[in-house]
Amino acid sequence: MGKVPDDSVIHGYLKKYFGFDTFKGLQEPIIKNVLAGRDTFVLMPTGGGKSLCYQLPAVMLEGTAIVISPLIALMKNQVDAMRNFSTTDEVAHFLNSSLSKSEINKVKKDVVTGITKLLYVAPESLTKEENIEFLRNIKISFYAVDEAHCISEWGHDFRPEYRRIRPIIDTIGRSPIIALTATATPKVQHDIQKNLGILEADVFKSSFNRPNLYYEVRSKVDATKEIIRYIKNNQGKSGIIYCLSRKKVEELAETLKVNGIRALPYHAGLDTATRTANQDKFLMEEADVIVATIAFGMGIDKPDIRYVIHYDMPKSLEGYYQETGRAGRDGGEGRCIAYYSYNDIQKLEKFMQGKPVAEQEIGKQLLLEVVSYAESSVCRRKSLLHYFGEEYPKENCEACDNCLHPKVQFEGSEYVVSVLEAVLAVKEKFKADHIANILAGKATSAIKSYKHHKLDIFGAGEEKDEKFWNMVIRQALIAKLLTKDIENYGLLKLTPKGREFLEKPTEFMLVEDHDYSDAEEEEGGGFGAKTAAVDEELFSILKDLRKKISKQKNVPPFVIFQDPSLEEMAIQYPITLDELQNISGVGAGKAQRYGKEFVEVIKKYVEEKEIIRPLDMVVKSVVNKSGLKVYIIQSIDMKRPLEDIAEAKGLDMDELLTEIEAIVNSGTRINLDYYIDMVMDEERQQEIYSYFKEEAQSDSLEEALQALGNEFEEEEIRLIRIKFLSEMGN
Repeated sequence: MGKVPDDSVIHGYLKKYFGFDTFKGLQEPIIKNVLAGRDTFVLMPTGGGKSLCYQLPAVMLEGTAIVISPLIALMKNQVDAMRNFSTTDEVAHFLNSSLSKSEINKVKKDVVTGITKLLYVAPESLTKEENIEFLRNIKISFYAVDEAHCISEWGHDFRPEYRRIRPIIDTIGRSPIIALTATATPKVQHDIQKNLGILEADVFKSSFNRPNLYYEVRSKVDATKEIIRYIKNNQGKSGIIYCLSRKKVEELAETLKVNGIRALPYHAGLDTATRTANQDKFLMEEADVIVATIAFGMGIDKPDIRYVIHYDMPKSLEGYYQETGRAGRDGGEGRCIAYYSYNDIQKLEKFMQGKPVAEQEIGKQLLLEVVSYAESSVCRRKSLLHYFGEEYPKENCEACDNCLHPKVQFEGSEYVVSVLEAVLAVKEKFKADHIANILAGKATSAIKSYKHHKLDIFGAGEEKDEKFWNMVIRQALIAKLLTKDIENYGLLKLTPKGREFLEKPTEFMLVEDHDYSDAEEEEGGGFGAKTAAVDEELFSILKDLRKKISKQKNVPPFVIFQDPSLEEMAIQYPITLDELQNISGVGAGKAQRYGKEFVEVIKKYVEEKEIIRPLDMVVKSVVNKSGLKVYIIQSIDMKRPLEDIAEAKGLDMDELLTEIEAIVNSGTRINLDYYIDMVMDEERQQEIYSYFKEEAQSDSLEEALQALGNEFEEEEIRLIRIKFLSEMGN
């Protein structure tokens, strides 16, 4: 255990490096725990200030903190943000496959000399022998595992390489570990701790409740029309629309454009330049809406997204929580609207066919939770928070469709008793859908194989269908009469409270599920939060100034100052750089870099309007951008196998070839002979090359596949097409 510095020292660092006067939520105890050298597990929703929990201790402790993060773009953003706070760029570096040899040497030199306090590493880079060797010889203050849910197969973003983190840490040398995630059910949490070997870690769990978000689920009838109407009624506000397929993203973005909405698509199938450009336009407020697959959003730190619409329901509630969590990060209005149809769920189930059985099991279970959430008439907040193992005490959250338009309740204690008896009858060894089928008298093959159709309770509730019984089970879970076994995900067990209820039933009010088979038109009430007493005229002037500077500097507006900082300026009227530093989210570096013009404008405004200024001041945080073409060209020049290039950039082969095609099409000559010779014999190459040279009417892949019959793979044709176009055209 290390000695923890005094509070005044910690607060001094917070102010000096990050420009904040106070900590947010659990940040302070977490930071003290890390400084004391203890293993720490942090569960904190997006926007709660997770990064600070390891950035501040890293700056204070001797040595370098190793931050393991899954996405290269995310690392770059974090490093940029960290450098933005600091006076020196060397304070933070990343080590990944996108760096050249000389860049890697520079990073290592800075780490060895001790100037670098944070070193961001992708898990794949961590496994490389030369990096392990290097890290063994430096002083590591602690390891931070970001996006730790990637460890668990039950998490929404499982990555097998995350499973190897612990053995590698043991090889390098043990230092304290802090694991951080923004979304984890009790099951996922247990998985993370077990896999990282930190079962004894101190757990800090912030509330997952985002009070400023409004949740609503609508029936998917005329969804596109509704979305257009909604966006037009909210002109000028930023929003994200999530779709499951790339095709839908393209279609919907086009439809919105045609209807006069500034919308852009974003998915993994677009070339990187287009993706980056679209993301930047959204950040720079040159587009209002991004239509995207889930590829969009990791590391997007745009604080003023006012709505997130799910055109398709996601595959898990964790995904849903993560995606909706991108709305209203600044504490202002955030509307989350999801369109639900059971057909979409069935499509998702179809996608799972052909996957390993264990994966299918997990996938189905996660989907079931999504269906439950969508169809339930219980407060959305209650159901979401229950999923993450948190209780929401209020009866009415006043910020979801179910609370604003409550369904009729009915007394249902006899139904709850039937459910509890059925769970006991099968010795607490079965899941919810099995119990529901028993009660509804549905003799499925699983029920017959366990002979459960012979139980007395079989068909005891056959006047109701299995959907009804699933609804009762769900509400019994929320009321803590039942629990799901964490280790064997989904098996229902009675809690002591449930056994008590069975012995002595009391009144239990149930709420009927929504029936989405008939569309119901319901208007969700407006909901949002706005800071009081803001001088709207000054706020608008400051926004215009920010936009002007953002264009000059070529950075997103919010990198200069976030909306809450501008709002606070329009309340406090700071007219000197010292006063400006008292505004939340404004550190000394920012004040020096951007402050002069802002205080001049405010001073002039105060004088003109003869404003009497209040003089007391509070807290919020920042981001930047990324590039790929150069890396691909350099790697091909170095004759690296394409598989390695793809893996390094988190692409599949199809995506990499699309990138290379774009490079060739834009006029750059690329020589892939080294790779083509490795994977294809000369004869095969010649045949395809001749086709393009002598027969082909266009460079169409479809036509080539038709002409060349079934003997060639699509990948082979694409490789030779790249070779042909490069040699002939560039």
